[in-house]
Amino acid sequence: MSSVLVLNLAWQISTLALVALGLAIVFGKLQIMNMAHGEFVMIGAYAPVITSSLGLPAWLQVPVCLLTVALVAFVLERTIIRHLYGRMFDSLLATWGIAILLREAVELIFGRGYQSVTPPISGTISVLGADYPAYRIAVILGILAGFAALFWWNARSKVATRIKAMVGNPDLAEAVGINTARLSAGAFIFGCCTAGLAGLILAPTIRIEPMMGLDYLIRSFFALVVGGLGSLEGLGIGAGIIAGTQSVLGAVANQTYGYLAVLTLSILFLWLKPDGIRSSSR
Repeated sequence: MSSVLVLNLAWQISTLALVALGLAIVFGKLQIMNMAHGEFVMIGAYAPVITSSLGLPAWLQVPVCLLTVALVAFVLERTIIRHLYGRMFDSLLATWGIAILLREAVELIFGRGYQSVTPPISGTISVLGADYPAYRIAVILGILAGFAALFWWNARSKVATRIKAMVGNPDLAEAVGINTARLSAGAFIFGCCTAGLAGLILAPTIRIEPMMGLDYLIRSFFALVVGGLGSLEGLGIGAGIIAGTQSVLGAVANQTYGYLAVLTLSILFLWLKPDGIRSSSR
């Protein structure tokens, strides 16, 4: 296996894990099948376009991304999502409609054409004997550090403990004084913000357009199907298998075979192991 293929594999796995993280939080913890997850990735990808159009400095891209996504997520949670916790099918239909509305709103503002942005870090770095984009190396390392911090927070934080208690038994959690409504809202907004941040990170490497979110929703869902819900380990395993399969087959054959293999693999897991490889008990 060539060095470039290994680095591309690390890039695909790390970015898919970040994209799928928000869906894992909202779907796995709140029982909301967020079909608008890809649209939050899309909104985050438009953050550099918004920043540039307003004449703001490039370093404000992250605040613009997080504020925009958080505001949209807050409004949706207050008006729609908070009435759908634990109602999987209802949330699927509602968020599918939300996804269409968000796409149409972005298309109305920015048009249907493709947008492109330049990476904040240019040039290449020699890694494993191959020259690889410095921006991608920085992103891979940043995502690894972020997941390490999240793993530590999930194991030690009091907030994480309250979320686990809420997921396990909402009525008992409320009885002992946990504000489940506020906790659920915070988890939903955080999940959407991680999706937006993933879109911002991916923006310099992709074509930005209103329909881009669907592919990220599908691959995120596949990663959760394979890895299992409710644990960071399952998310990592699922992202590794899905992104790895698609990347390797895409390199040795073509992307069509990669997508076909991923789809077949996900169907087999839904049929034979619907809880995934690693799923926490509820």
